[in-house]
Amino acid sequence: MRHADLPAIAAISDTVHQSYSEDMAIYAERLDLYPSGCFTLWRGNRIGGYLISHPWHRHSPPALNAMLDSIPAMAGTYYLHDIALLPDARGSGAGRAAVDLIIDLARKAGFQDVMLMAVNGADRFWASVGFTYVDDADPAAQPGGYGAGTHHMRRVIEG
Repeated sequence: MRHADLPAIAAISDTVHQSYSEDMAIYAERLDLYPSGCFTLWRGNRIGGYLISHPWHRHSPPALNAMLDSIPAMAGTYYLHDIALLPDARGSGAGRAAVDLIIDLARKAGFQDVMLMAVNGADRFWASVGFTYVDDADPAAQPGGYGAGTHHMRRVIEG
């Protein structure tokens, strides 16, 4: 991902995430703080999706649309901050390839798990690729200000 990609990233986020979309400044900060965890998916001559990830605290995902300021030195997990695919990129295997990429990045960085917040019904996809629900007894009380209908999820990294 490059800074020149950020307008397309923000537009994709608005399309895919709707009320969970974040300001372009959030994506710019993630790219500045942890560029090795930021990727774009190109479909022909345009961006069809993106992936943003970084080390973070295990049980407190970043709040929605909030700056991080820094990556914690004592991060306890690898955090999949955001993945979004435009409709024409779905079903292409890009989502599963992104999961494989994240697991590989997390493993190489020495983490034992990957955490995420699932929104807009995406928990079904995340469950299908090995993520399990965390602290999901009261979805309205999900961490990070995400609210009802969202799910804090985790995937343990094997070997």
